[in-house]
Amino acid sequence: MTEIEHEHGDVEGLGNRLNWLRAGVLGANDGIVSTAGIVMGVAGATSDRNAILIAGIAALVAGALSMAAGEYVSVSTQRDAELALIEHERHDLARMPEEEMRHLASMLEEKGMSAKVAWEAAQQIHEKDPLRVHAELEFGIDLDDVTNPVSAALASMTAFSLGAIIPLLTILLPSPERFYVTAAVVAAALAGTGYVSAKLGYAKVRPAMIRNVLGGVFAMGVTLLVGHLVGGAVR
Repeated sequence: MTEIEHEHGDVEGLGNRLNWLRAGVLGANDGIVSTAGIVMGVAGATSDRNAILIAGIAALVAGALSMAAGEYVSVSTQRDAELALIEHERHDLARMPEEEMRHLASMLEEKGMSAKVAWEAAQQIHEKDPLRVHAELEFGIDLDDVTNPVSAALASMTAFSLGAIIPLLTILLPSPERFYVTAAVVAAALAGTGYVSAKLGYAKVRPAMIRNVLGGVFAMGVTLLVGHLVGGAVR
């Protein structure tokens, strides 16, 4: 592998790792917001710590499994599509190699190569590993990094669970200020996930953090109010 190809592979691998990390941050963010909303709502309706704990654990488990199932289905569909494209390209390379080589040369010309250099490069590529290059240039698929639905599901489930634990632990504090403690801790956690997601997406940090915190605080406030109203109505 040449130095240029090695560097390109590193960039591709880094991009894929950043996508996984960004998905993990968003999963943790969902765990924080959804679980915080549920436990605040239940805590607004009752002071029974067992009831709050049960509701929080149920929210954590249901949310984590839902995230895992959704991610597994989504990534499985993407993986099936990628494998189908790879198989289709493999069939075309076996059935009409000359046409595929001309197609590759034209794609390399579009990348900035001269016609002569592009044709020579296409010939050399077809002598070694044409499927890899065709898959990457035509479909953006790295043969060494086809999406894995199991890994995606586990990553989403883990990230959601870690985020959900934060409000679940703070709302169980015995102090009467637990609502304020939970709100403060959740706001800080959301500011952190907003910061990380903005950095990963090369976006402005402050607006992302503010949006994240305001959205979470709003969700907690609404569910706390609903909990108070429903709790008062059923007593």
